[in-house]
Amino acid sequence: MTDAAATPPPRARWRVAFAALLVFAFCGFVVLGVWQLQRMAWKHDLIARVDARIHAAAVPAPSRVQWPAITEADHGYRRIRVAGHFLQDRLVRTQAVTELGGGFWLLQPLQADNGDYVLVNRGFVPAGATASRAPRGRVVVEGLLRISEPKGGFLRRNVPEQDRWYSRDVIAIARRQELPPARVAPFFIDADAEPGFRGWPRGGMTVVKFRDPHLSYALTWFGMALLTLVAAGVLVASERRLRDDRRRHSSQDTHVLPPG
Repeated sequence: MTDAAATPPPRARWRVAFAALLVFAFCGFVVLGVWQLQRMAWKHDLIARVDARIHAAAVPAPSRVQWPAITEADHGYRRIRVAGHFLQDRLVRTQAVTELGGGFWLLQPLQADNGDYVLVNRGFVPAGATASRAPRGRVVVEGLLRISEPKGGFLRRNVPEQDRWYSRDVIAIARRQELPPARVAPFFIDADAEPGFRGWPRGGMTVVKFRDPHLSYALTWFGMALLTLVAAGVLVASERRLRDDRRRHSSQDTHVLPPG
C-alpha cells in the first residue's frame, strides 16, 4: 500500500475534523443548557426560602457562637429581633438610591443586652432631609438580617478615613466606629418601618429581588445545540449529494466508447 493510499485526502480530513467539532459543540451546548436548568431550580428554591423567611415571625438575632456559620444562602433576609440601646454618637450614612429618589441609608450601632453590637440600618433619608434621632433607652429592633457588603457600591470603593460609604461594610464601619471587632455581629439589620411614622429615616424599604435569567440562558444554549444539529444535517446532505454526483459521473465515464 502506497503512502498516498494510506493518507486520507485533505477534504476527507477536513470532514472528519468538522464533524468532530460539531459533536463536541452539540454536547457542550446541551451540558450548558442542562446546567442552566439546574441553576434555575436552585434559584427558585432560594426565592421560595427567602420569601418564607421574610413573612415568618421574628426570631432572636443569631448569638456570637452562631456568627461563623452565617451565610447569605441560609440566613439572608431572615426576620430577626434584638433588644438593646443605640449608640447616639455613632451615625454612618451610606449612599443609596430607592423608589423615593437618591439619598442615604442611616446606619447606627446598637449595643445588645448581652454587650454585643449589631449595626442597624434605621432606614432611608433623602438628600437634604433631616433625620430624627434614634430612641434613647432600651429598644427592641425588628427587621431583616442582611449580610455585610464589603466590596463597595455604585462602582466605587468605600473611603472609611473620609467617612465616604457606598456600601454597608460591617467590618469597616465597626473599625471606623472603634467598636471591639470580636463583639460586632457580621451582619446588619434592615429595620422595619415604624407604624404611623412619616418622618425620616424611613424603614422597611428593603427591595428583595433576585435576577432569574436562567431559563432564557438555557433556551439559548439548547437553541445553539439545535443549530449544531442543523449544521450537521447540512453537512451530511452536502456530502451525500457530492457522492451521488461522483457516482453518476463515474457511471457515465464507463459507458463512453473508446475512439475507433
